[in-house]
Amino acid sequence: MFAIFVHDLNPVLLRITDAIQLRWYGLAYLFGFIAGFLLLRNLAQRGLWVLKPEQSGDFIAAAALFGVFLGGRLGYLFFYQLPESGWDALAGDPFMVLRVWEGGMASHGGILGLVIFTWFYARKHQVTWTGLGDGLCVVAPLGLFFGRVANFINGELYGRIAEGVPWAVKFPLALQREPIEVQSAAWQECTRVEPGLAETESLAELVAAVRENPEVAKTLGHFLEPRHPSQIYEALLEGALLFAILWLVRTRFTKAPDGLLTGLFFGLYALFRIIGEQFREPDAAMVGPLTKGQFFSFFMFLFAAAFLLHAWRGWRKKNMGHA
Repeated sequence: MFAIFVHDLNPVLLRITDAIQLRWYGLAYLFGFIAGFLLLRNLAQRGLWVLKPEQSGDFIAAAALFGVFLGGRLGYLFFYQLPESGWDALAGDPFMVLRVWEGGMASHGGILGLVIFTWFYARKHQVTWTGLGDGLCVVAPLGLFFGRVANFINGELYGRIAEGVPWAVKFPLALQREPIEVQSAAWQECTRVEPGLAETESLAELVAAVRENPEVAKTLGHFLEPRHPSQIYEALLEGALLFAILWLVRTRFTKAPDGLLTGLFFGLYALFRIIGEQFREPDAAMVGPLTKGQFFSFFMFLFAAAFLLHAWRGWRKKNMGHA
């Protein structure tokens, strides 16, 4: 039954005006930051983080602004948008950097932004960089989880065509990947159901009609291929599973050396992202046989190795000192 589901979820939870809307994507970030704050404060209260409990709120707020938002947006521009549109687009419209509401946040950019932010924060507050990062890496997967769920609600970053998968989903935005003749036939049939679509050829208008008119959704579904809900796969891998592993290590091995959790985060995130990308429709130019997400993930293994080596040296030095 799920294979015939045509995605018609509305990304807007509450519309006050055309300019003022409460979107699931924005709520995903809010949920992630709230969960991060509560869990980091809990770790701090248990003596499992380098900051004090009362510092958790200020840290999360600063990390959200300077790490996640700034790093995620710049990462999207430099990793995805500018390679496609060229530097002339940025020179002609420098304010594109600020227009996050038009979409475009890269998780790799957000992670890199957090790495840089935590380095400066650790120096300012005179705590160990790796110890600070360990706590953040434990809770970061929850933000990734909520973000991927929001991607599914938006119907974006959908998966590859799925053959014989009972939980596959038909995503209206994927119409742009169908052959031209299929697109034309779909428009004609949907226009018969919703005559107002004849006045526009906007895919966004068609998607909006799918959400409002079940008959349009049913008609369009005949022209769409069922696809993997790869956003949910990534939410479960990069979000839920990664969080469960890191939380278990943090709470069970309370004397784990600084850097261990950060190294595990980079290594496991890269592994899970590479796996998840196997089911996701590439949304940018390929790098040889790899998607851009997979390509950038391989570099994260280098970060993982560096942090794990640092953790091993710290553990070895501590144990040899006791000996």
